[in-house]
Amino acid sequence: MKIFCFAPVLRKGSFNKKLIRIAKAYAEEFPDAKVELCEFNEFPMPVYDGDLETEQGIPEGVTKLAEKINSADAIIISSPEYNGGMPGPFKNAVDWLSRLKPVPLRDKQILLIGASISQFAAIKGNFHSRVPFHVLNAFVYPDYFGVAFSETAFDEKDQLKDAKQSERLKKLVTNFLQYASRTETPFDRLGEFFEEQKHSHDEKHPH
Repeated sequence: MKIFCFAPVLRKGSFNKKLIRIAKAYAEEFPDAKVELCEFNEFPMPVYDGDLETEQGIPEGVTKLAEKINSADAIIISSPEYNGGMPGPFKNAVDWLSRLKPVPLRDKQILLIGASISQFAAIKGNFHSRVPFHVLNAFVYPDYFGVAFSETAFDEKDQLKDAKQSERLKKLVTNFLQYASRTETPFDRLGEFFEEQKHSHDEKHPH
């Protein structure tokens, strides 16, 4: 199972870069997991401009990010919250990715986590981030993990100070990867259920 991790933020000392590294370590414990973590700075891209796209095509940074997403079975993203919403660089990347055909985010399993210096743990930004993913037909995992007051949440080794927080994140990553690694859909399981019920009924009421 290939797992791609990144934090859509440019600042070197970002708390979300610390958080995504912790999530990556937990993902690596999942059976047969191949986890790749990339710095968002590796995918430079201008602000989306339709004229630029027409004249120069899709920027190289966008195509490189798309390649990572295309090759992944699951994606873990740790995003900050800017003024209660989705960060500009993050939204810009999604807008550029949406211009590719087929859209690389389509049918991808995505886990969103985040950290912020406020008490709200980037949860408002998480809600906003889900919207474009849903529009682009990605599957965003319903559960969320956020770190509040992030300037004091990490120790000198960039680990979470709170052991209970660490355990919650580990459990969330594990549950997400178990879900994302399933080959059957809920509809497949529903079909099996009806077949089992029909078989049981036929045994109890033979013709």
